[in-house]
Amino acid sequence: MAEENNVAEVAAGNFIEDFINEDIAEGGMYEGKTVHTRFPPEPNGYLHIGHAKAICIDFGMAEKFGGKCNLRMDDTNPTKEDVEYIDAIEEDIKWLGFDWEDRFYFASEYFEQMYEYAVELIKKGLAYVCELTPEQVRENRGDLTTPAKSPYRDRPIEESLDLFERMKNGEFEEGRMTLRAKIDLASGNFNMRDPVIYRINRIPHHRTGEKWCIYPMYDFAHPIEDAIEGITHSLCTLEFEAHRPLYDWVIDNITSPCKPRQIEFSRLGINNTVMSKRKLRQLVEDGYVNGWDDPRMPTLCGLRRRGYTPASIRNFCERIGVSKTNSTVEYSFLEHCLREDLNENAKRVMCVLNPIKLVITNYPEDKTETFDVENNPQKAEDGMRTITFSRECYIEAEDFIEEKIKGYNRFYPGNEVRLKSAYVVKCTGCKKDENGKVVEVYAEYDPETRGGDTPDGRKVRGTVHWVDAKNYIDAEVRLYENLFTDPEPDVGDKNFLDYINPKSLTVLENCKIEKTVEGAEYPTFYQFMRMGYFCLDKDSTPDKFIFNRSVSLKDGYKKK
Repeated sequence: MAEENNVAEVAAGNFIEDFINEDIAEGGMYEGKTVHTRFPPEPNGYLHIGHAKAICIDFGMAEKFGGKCNLRMDDTNPTKEDVEYIDAIEEDIKWLGFDWEDRFYFASEYFEQMYEYAVELIKKGLAYVCELTPEQVRENRGDLTTPAKSPYRDRPIEESLDLFERMKNGEFEEGRMTLRAKIDLASGNFNMRDPVIYRINRIPHHRTGEKWCIYPMYDFAHPIEDAIEGITHSLCTLEFEAHRPLYDWVIDNITSPCKPRQIEFSRLGINNTVMSKRKLRQLVEDGYVNGWDDPRMPTLCGLRRRGYTPASIRNFCERIGVSKTNSTVEYSFLEHCLREDLNENAKRVMCVLNPIKLVITNYPEDKTETFDVENNPQKAEDGMRTITFSRECYIEAEDFIEEKIKGYNRFYPGNEVRLKSAYVVKCTGCKKDENGKVVEVYAEYDPETRGGDTPDGRKVRGTVHWVDAKNYIDAEVRLYENLFTDPEPDVGDKNFLDYINPKSLTVLENCKIEKTVEGAEYPTFYQFMRMGYFCLDKDSTPDKFIFNRSVSLKDGYKKK
């Protein structure tokens, strides 16, 4: 059967693949069909890391089975939708490395067909116009032992047909009437208790303008969209499991061109963040962050700006797996996946974040020499870069102390330190300002240790990075931490805004970085030696370099 469907059977890897393999083997409604999935975001916000998991599953399943995946904007609610979000969604999916080719659709393209299917249900006695207000519908919903109620349930078919057409023609105010499916008021699944499938909404639509003043509910539109597009497997997150009976009911009771199979998987949860579009929008609109692409946000555009790579996110999504059980993944594992990728692919440079001047007193004042060092020890093909060295350098302020303490192997009077790739130097003292602050550190170099080697074999425990004071660029560096201090900032009755981390962003000015970064464009990834992995920010200019710390060198996940 797999050969007849022109699909090679895929070895079982998760329960979704198992289901698809079973469908292919059994044939039936899938006879002669190619596996066809879809990714259906609502264009009411930017995509976040949770959507990345769904994207990887939807497009990934299609790839594994030699099938197709559609991109479809579920634009059935004009209240919150915007073209800005549509453009961003397209950009994010392409950035992740997926392609819908020519299969880009909008739910709004099917409004006419959805209306006709609703009329079909009314004619079959399976839908009716209800005049209960939303509050009255909730009041009459019943409970597990009490059926729901609607005094309009037995409204004559012709009357409902007339009222529904008048709803479409704009004769009634918003909220005056709805169209409800006639299913089972006593069902234990409250989604089946005559759910609303159409409502009046007089807000103009971003694509259809004022043509429609009634719009289908998602639970009605979703199966119809899938059926029209010939979707074989509709992959959804777990909250839609209770909606599956309604999905199947709609397909079974309209003249459907095909019958897709809905399969649910667990959503992605990550600690120390929120992934509700409403809450993310609140962070943006209330100024807690600097836009949807703020590097502290879990949005894909925010992660991209911070320095996350498509490979790291796809690897993360693949390694967390696909399951039926909701769980929370540690943010440190997402960082671990990025660290693995950048360790292999990021260029190495030296950057001093909190600079203090180092003066090598026995080095000639008019001398400058060069060193050729590897761009990336993990990738020989990345070649070499040339750095300069002279009498004065910048080192990190924290790399000097006045009095030795146990375990400290950097600059203090009398101690030898290796300047990375340059020379071994011995600290001889320091200079302070009138407030007692150290402003210069002094040292003498050993000319026999060029490249950092010690020909006599003596041990030098400390190695520090540095930047030539004659050959550097000033840069702004932004250090990021988790946006929230609480691992679960929006669980239960918590107000997530109460847990915003005041230290989530630290901006360092006048950092000193090698001139080898000149000409770099966004995004370029670097390992600042000893300091972490950084990405050139999109706001950088040739006159002002800005870098975002993507992730530290310390692997918290691996340690755990």
